[in-house]
Amino acid sequence: MKIDQKDSKIIEILKSNAKLTTGQISKKLLIPITTVHNRIKKLEKAGVIEGYTIKLNYKKLGFEILAFIQVNVIYTLPSGKKIKQEEVAKKIKKLDGVEEVWIVAGGTDLLVKVRVKSIDKLNDLVINKLRMVEGVDKTQTLVVLKEV
Repeated sequence: MKIDQKDSKIIEILKSNAKLTTGQISKKLLIPITTVHNRIKKLEKAGVIEGYTIKLNYKKLGFEILAFIQVNVIYTLPSGKKIKQEEVAKKIKKLDGVEEVWIVAGGTDLLVKVRVKSIDKLNDLVINKLRMVEGVDKTQTLVVLKEV
C-alpha cells in the first residue's frame, strides 16, 4: 500500500491523539470528513493501523519502576535439549510485570521491558521468575531513572 501525504498526516494526528473524531481530524487537515473516514478505513484494512490504545500514567497507578532487562539465552540445555530463542521470549512474555519482549541482535538475545510497583517486586521478578525460565542463561537489568 502506498502512503501519501494525507495518509501520513492522518497517521501523525492519530499517533498524538487517537481519540479525535474524523470531524476533528478533518478540520485540522482541511479535508472532507468522508475522505478522512475512508482513508482511516483503508489504513486499517491494509494493516497499517492495527489498533488504538491509551497512554497511561503508570506512577499514578502505583507502578514506580520501569526497567529493561537484557537476556542471554542458552540454546542447548544441560539435558541436551535444544531450545529456540522465540520459545524463551514467549515464556518470558507471560510473566506478570512484563510488558514487551524483543528478539534483538548484538551482545544480548532478548530485550525485556518490565514495569513493577517496587524494587522488591523487580527483584522477585528477575530472581524468582525470569531467571527460572527454561533457556534463560544470564540477565542484566537496566533501571530507568527518568523518562525524557
